[in-house]
Amino acid sequence: MSHRSPEQSLLAGTLTTFRRRCGKPSCRCAAGDPHETPALRYTEGGRTKLITLAAADVAEVAAALARYQQARAALDAAAAEGVAALQSRLAARRAGSRA
Repeated sequence: MSHRSPEQSLLAGTLTTFRRRCGKPSCRCAAGDPHETPALRYTEGGRTKLITLAAADVAEVAAALARYQQARAALDAAAAEGVAALQSRLAARRAGSRA
């Protein structure tokens, strides 16, 4: 298992903010100003999971999510190139067998 520094880490998921009322009648949220909690929403084993975050962690998590998206885009592009190369080789092979 490799350990990456926070500057290199990747995270798959979505950064979201939960807004909710705590239920205490004297709290500000009872008057319509709900509590806000940042969270990372991700899927594990087909189930959606949540990790609540401190405000200080939001920037680091957002950066790791962006790195994941960049890596995924590069991987998708490489896979598309691989498919195109395979199609080209197969088409050339078929054309050669017809001649």
